[in-house]
Amino acid sequence: MPTPKPYIGRFAPSPTGPLHFGSLITAVASYCDAKAHQGKWLVRIEDTDIPRIYPHSEAHILACIDAFQLEPDNDIIFQKDRLDIYEQVIEQLKSSQAIYACQCTRKMLGSNHIYAGTCRDLKLDFAQQAIRLKVANQPICFEDRLQGQQCSNLEHELGDFVLKRRDGIISYQLAVVVDDYLQGITHVVRGADLLDNTARQIWLGSLLNYPLLSYMHLPLAMNEQGQKLSKQNLAQALDVSKAPKLLQHAISALGQAQVELDQPRIMLQQAVQQWDMDLIPRGDHLTGIYQ
Repeated sequence: MPTPKPYIGRFAPSPTGPLHFGSLITAVASYCDAKAHQGKWLVRIEDTDIPRIYPHSEAHILACIDAFQLEPDNDIIFQKDRLDIYEQVIEQLKSSQAIYACQCTRKMLGSNHIYAGTCRDLKLDFAQQAIRLKVANQPICFEDRLQGQQCSNLEHELGDFVLKRRDGIISYQLAVVVDDYLQGITHVVRGADLLDNTARQIWLGSLLNYPLLSYMHLPLAMNEQGQKLSKQNLAQALDVSKAPKLLQHAISALGQAQVELDQPRIMLQQAVQQWDMDLIPRGDHLTGIYQ
């Protein structure tokens, strides 16, 4: 029987706005789950979508990691420094004919949310065009550690999807799959809002012969209007001066045993010792979390 790989988890925020309480819940859960499994915890800044980067948000992310004493086990990496790596993977996919150039604009696609494969057989030149990944008519299933079995058919639900935009921006789907592989990630703990991305990432990973990861998608913190806490909904930025109290609140929101107010490092140690995944609320949102 093969020996299981050592656990390597990660927290991968995007600097499209400051970290909010929902981000803290994800950071704490991913950290505690990694450390409770005697694993490593890494931090990656997902900043390929350069036009959407919010001023000073990267500095706020780094300040929060420091203030909450969430200490990564390796140097923090930034995706904007890795664009050459993603281009190499695109060339690999091109050589296996897994991708094609697409000239369709948003205006041409209209309200269609399933891409019909319009450009799949046109053999367009790749220069100055979007690049799409071919999908197949088959189920993609995985067992989410919290949400249970999930199945999708990408051809029926989405169609061929974009890995690189016409303006040259590398998609989240490509960058996250490549970096999870290169960083040796074994377990992904993230918000349930990313659950529908997982089948795409499993499919791309399979085409690249990457190992299948373990996934756990957390219920989302909501605001008083019943919307998920997000940058788009102007969720309040984390106040680093209140780190211990906010950390205590995040641990409680995850259904875990209470920790005493102290230095964040001490509180995290206590949270790791008490970590019990079975106590995390099921479903896709947390109730009574207003920030």
